[in-house]
Amino acid sequence: MQAEHPRSGVQGAAAPDGMQARPQGFLRVVLQVALKVAYPLMILCAWRWDEPRYIGAALFALLWLQRWAGTGTFATSLRQLTATDWCVAGLLSCASAAIVLSGSELLLHLYPSFVNLGLLVAFGATLVRGPSMIEKFARMGNPALGAHAVRYTRRVTQMWCVFFTLNGAFSAYTALCWTRAAWSLYNGAIAYGLIGVLLVGEIVWRYVAVLPRAARSEAA
Repeated sequence: MQAEHPRSGVQGAAAPDGMQARPQGFLRVVLQVALKVAYPLMILCAWRWDEPRYIGAALFALLWLQRWAGTGTFATSLRQLTATDWCVAGLLSCASAAIVLSGSELLLHLYPSFVNLGLLVAFGATLVRGPSMIEKFARMGNPALGAHAVRYTRRVTQMWCVFFTLNGAFSAYTALCWTRAAWSLYNGAIAYGLIGVLLVGEIVWRYVAVLPRAARSEAA
């Protein structure tokens, strides 16, 4: 057991630790961002690569590296996986392993639709057993959600379920009927543009319509 140090000594000893912690935290954030953009970039560039096995191995690695490298409250929720979440992770792991073993370009092209199916299962399961997925995320920032907010987050979760259903079905269509380049463009870029539009649209609707309506209801 170390003896106590004067206040100046503690500050002097803590400085190097803080200086070491900041670079480590920065590198972890950089890694997290890189892993998030790696998947769409990989799909976007897949039409130029002739070996699905390598892409399948990279997809498997990304699936678990994204969970390991996460930070913050969202990462904490990912580490507390339910049985449904483990099934989804297992589905995607099996899909990427099948790509590695078979070298099938068709399986590789169907992978984005499997991702949408997994997200649909994960989000849809929370509508059955509650709380909804979006409510879970909302409570990370505000644990004391009112009844109106709970109903709204449930509707937003339902909206995402509809999106995953439609996007997954269309993704499967691109895998079966479109050229490799067109499939890559949709699943690696256009689909993420649609997600961005949906996210921005929900935020605008929330602040323009939902929150003012809730404020008027509370005032009344």
